[in-house]
Amino acid sequence: MLALAVFAQGTSEFMLAGLLPAVSADLDVSIPQAGLLTSSFAVGMVVGAPVMAALGRRWSPRWTLTGFLGLFAAGHGVGALTDDFSVLLATRVVAALANAGFLAVALAVVAAVVPAGLRARGLAVVLGGTTLALVAGAPLGAVLGAGFGWRSTLWAVAAVSLPALVAVAVATPNRAGGTRPDADRDDLPGAGAPGPGAELAVLGRARLQVVLLLAVLVNGATFCVFTYLAPLVTDAAGLSPGAVPVVLALFGAGAFAGVRAAGAFADRHWRTLLLWGGCGLPACWGLLAATAAHAAAVVALVPLAGALSFAVGGTLIARIMANAAEAPTMGGSFATAALNLGAVAGPVLGGIAYAAAGAHGPVLVAVALVLAALAAGGVQALAAARTAARTAGAPAPDDVRD
Repeated sequence: MLALAVFAQGTSEFMLAGLLPAVSADLDVSIPQAGLLTSSFAVGMVVGAPVMAALGRRWSPRWTLTGFLGLFAAGHGVGALTDDFSVLLATRVVAALANAGFLAVALAVVAAVVPAGLRARGLAVVLGGTTLALVAGAPLGAVLGAGFGWRSTLWAVAAVSLPALVAVAVATPNRAGGTRPDADRDDLPGAGAPGPGAELAVLGRARLQVVLLLAVLVNGATFCVFTYLAPLVTDAAGLSPGAVPVVLALFGAGAFAGVRAAGAFADRHWRTLLLWGGCGLPACWGLLAATAAHAAAVVALVPLAGALSFAVGGTLIARIMANAAEAPTMGGSFATAALNLGAVAGPVLGGIAYAAAGAHGPVLVAVALVLAALAAGGVQALAAARTAARTAGAPAPDDVRD
């Protein structure tokens, strides 16, 4: 149920990557300016995650999620009607605020009701909606936009949100004090939770800060390339615009495989996923940058990049939730904000690189961002190893709180 709602929201976030040229031409803005529609959505997600999660602390999860999803659908209706780029930009922020609140509460619900040893798997189910949006939503949005105009994609997202809205309103549990038979659950977000100050204090943990930084950098690299994937396909690889939905679907298929891998292995073998995925990502992005002029190479490397990006990203989300266990209502907002800080920075940096170096530029920026993440992770791992060597009874290698 939650994955269905996240699918609608993920489709909205990703679909504009295949529609930038159409939006640019229709509203008379440059492609980098049109790329700000992705960044503005991410800005709303960054701001909205902690703010909306804090506002919803004392509300029923059912009605909190229902309200956020209703606002999300309404924002898309307004965006489909406007001819003003600034208004469209504003609707993206509003929709993102609602999306952020929804995702933060949804992640908190999952973390509360799923046993700690299966947390990564439970989160992978919800995040499966995001990767399904990459596999199906974004490519179908590109096809729909090509046939009926980019506005039709906004209407389509609003329409897909409606059945999800009904499902959320009917099936999401209340916490203590609700009216449903399952309302006495005391393990849901907000049931006996610490105060907001105590939850925010969790952000002071060095390990959590490092994992949040890694999430920002890795997702920044992912969105840097994904936002400008359409120009990469048409300008660098020389493929026709009709190939864009296919390449988007390939990226999404790889992302789906990556999230599945994170769900299957990240609870016990997260170090292995982060090590090999972190080493493989810069190599993959670098190879894509070097061979972007060859269509066959792009088609082969894009799904691999999607798989590595989302395997690492999904594992990092699980690590954030594990290290923020004492913030049951705000932990999901920490993960959401970190991922979308990357989604803000990635398209902005990619736009600068695109203007300076063409379609190859965003891929080169992605290489730099992932190398920075690898360096930060390596420094943290060395520090942890030194601490463990000095401390008797060091935790096991895959201790859930490490």
